[in-house]
Amino acid sequence: MLFRSVYLSAVAQRSKRLRFGPMVFCLPLYHPLRIAEEICMLDQMSGGRFDLGVGRGISPLESRSYGESPEKEVTQEVYVESLAILKKAMEGGKFSHAGKHRSVEDVEMTIGPAQKPHPPLWMGVQTVANAEFAARNGMSMLSLLSAPQLRDKVERHREVWRATHGASTAPGKQGVGLFIVVAETEGKAKEIANRAYRKWHESFHYLYHLHGRKPMWGDRPPEFSIVEDEVRGVAGTPDTVLTFVKQRVAECGANYVTGQFAFGDMTRAEALRSVELFGRDVLPALKAM
Repeated sequence: MLFRSVYLSAVAQRSKRLRFGPMVFCLPLYHPLRIAEEICMLDQMSGGRFDLGVGRGISPLESRSYGESPEKEVTQEVYVESLAILKKAMEGGKFSHAGKHRSVEDVEMTIGPAQKPHPPLWMGVQTVANAEFAARNGMSMLSLLSAPQLRDKVERHREVWRATHGASTAPGKQGVGLFIVVAETEGKAKEIANRAYRKWHESFHYLYHLHGRKPMWGDRPPEFSIVEDEVRGVAGTPDTVLTFVKQRVAECGANYVTGQFAFGDMTRAEALRSVELFGRDVLPALKAM
């Protein structure tokens, strides 16, 4: 887990305009004061370009490895308490928090984030209940669900956001995450996607299969062609990708898109070319929507 902050500090050092952040820090695996200090430092190092994604984690195996309870109810309780402490810590000053699993007393934070009261918050969402929780806590949402599965979560997030924070407030961001591979030809894009995805799939499931388990939401599709059939990703020319992304946004109602451009054994050159084509030929059209 600790590599995230190390990696993100390198991103802060090597970029000047890019906004960046984790999706997500699994809060039950951290002491909230420690992660608060790391977040504040990253936000200061980047001059206020940090976005913070948090979650409770979805792998019981990972929780057990860190000495935490793998039970969903417990990890949810720890997550909620840790988030409360984390937000108070980032806001600064002296504070206490008494919880069932996480408590601090008379803590005074002397380091704060560049963005006030804290960096923008994000939460990974798979259910309507999670969408509601994110909205009540002023957190934008991001989901890897297919567009038809995501629509009701997006709508509920907007509804609860306005009910909680006021009808006139901007309702945060509702994001959809997609695998995206762009190349000069359909054949080249699919060749890269199919090869790289198989390696990603093997790595993603390694720990689960090692212990005879499955991910919480079931195994991911074994082939990229199935990912495309489930409208969770696309590989093709800029025109193909643009059409796909436009349709997905319209279907799910999201106002934010994240692309997974590098995965599996994709080479640096392949990933950079995909991002270049997307930025040159797809992004301008999306901005004009």
